[in-house]
Amino acid sequence: MYKIAVLPGDGTGPEVITEGLKVLKAVSKAAGFKYETKLYDFGGDRYIKTGEVLPDSAIEEFKKMDAIYLGAVGHPDVKPGILEQGILLKIRFSLLQYVNLRPVKLYPGVWTPLKDKTPQDIDFVVVRENTEGLYVGKGSFQDKFSPREIAIQESVNTRKGVERCIRYAFEYTQKRNKDKKLTLCGKTNVLTFAWDLWKRTFYEVAKDYPDISTDYAHVDATCMWMIKNPEWFDVIVTDNMFGDIITDLGAMIQGGMGIAAGGNINPQGVSMFEPIGGSAPKYTGKSVINPLAAICAAQMMLEQLGEKKAADLVEKAVVKVTTENLKSLSAGKMGYSTSEVGDLVVKYLA
Repeated sequence: MYKIAVLPGDGTGPEVITEGLKVLKAVSKAAGFKYETKLYDFGGDRYIKTGEVLPDSAIEEFKKMDAIYLGAVGHPDVKPGILEQGILLKIRFSLLQYVNLRPVKLYPGVWTPLKDKTPQDIDFVVVRENTEGLYVGKGSFQDKFSPREIAIQESVNTRKGVERCIRYAFEYTQKRNKDKKLTLCGKTNVLTFAWDLWKRTFYEVAKDYPDISTDYAHVDATCMWMIKNPEWFDVIVTDNMFGDIITDLGAMIQGGMGIAAGGNINPQGVSMFEPIGGSAPKYTGKSVINPLAAICAAQMMLEQLGEKKAADLVEKAVVKVTTENLKSLSAGKMGYSTSEVGDLVVKYLA
C-alpha cells in the first residue's frame, strides 16, 4: 500500500493531475498494486486567502509518504518566487531531493524541431544536482542602489553534494543499460573553482564503475550537440544551474512541455514527480491542456516506487496515444480535450 501526497497546485495543475490520477487508478488494477492518496491544496489560491505557503507540519507529513505527485506552482496574482521558493524549493531542500531526473525522450508520432531526427536519436536522461549551486540563495550587495553597486551571487558546491549526485548518475547509467555512457556537462575553462571540484570528483567516482564510459563537454557545446547530434548522449550529469537550462532545451527537442516530465529524487527517501510545463494559467478551465506530461510523471513515480510493470504499461499506452491519436501536443490543437486524452491512455492500458 503506497501513500502518495497529491498537490494539484495552480492553474491547469488540477486538470492534468486529475488525468494522471485516472491513469494511476486504472494501472493499479491492471498491475495489481494498492495505493492511497492525500490531497493538499497548497498553492496560489490558498496563499492569497490565508497568507500560508507551505507550513513545516506539511513537510513532516510528506516525510511519511512514499511519493509526492505535484501538478504545478505559479499564480498570476502572486509575486514570482514566493510559491516557487516556498513550495518547490522548500520541498526539495527539506526532503533532500538532491537529484532532478529529466528523461529527454521523443515518442513516436511526436513532432520535433530537429530535422531528420527520430525517436531512436532522441533518448537520453539528464541528472541535475538539485539542492546546491546557485540555488542555495547565497550572496550579497555592496553599495546597493548606488552607481558603485555590486551584486554577488554565490554558487555553493560541497564534495558530499557533488559526489552523491555523480554517484547516482553512474548507478542510473548502469541501470539504464543503454550505451553505458555518462557525460559530465560543465564549464571548467571559466568556473575554475566549482568545476575543478566537479571534474575531480567525477573521474574519481568513475574508477568504481569501469563498465561505464565517460566524457566531458562544456555546457555551450552540450547545447550545440543536443541540437545537432542528440544521439551522442546517453546520460548527462551536471550542476543545478546548467541542468535547469539544458533540460528546457531537452523538452523542446522531445516535442515540447506537453510531454516533458521530471522527478525530484531522494534515492533513500521521499521523491516528488511533476510535469515540467508549469501552471499555464491562460488555459485554466478550458480543458485544452495536454495531460501527457503529468501522466508521464506518474509513470516515473511508479518506476521509482519499484512498480516496473505498471510503469511500462503506462508508457506503452502513452506511445499508442501519440502514435495513433494526437494531432499535436500543443494546448487546443490536440484534437481531444484534456479528459479525453486521459481516457485514451486508460483505454489503451486495457
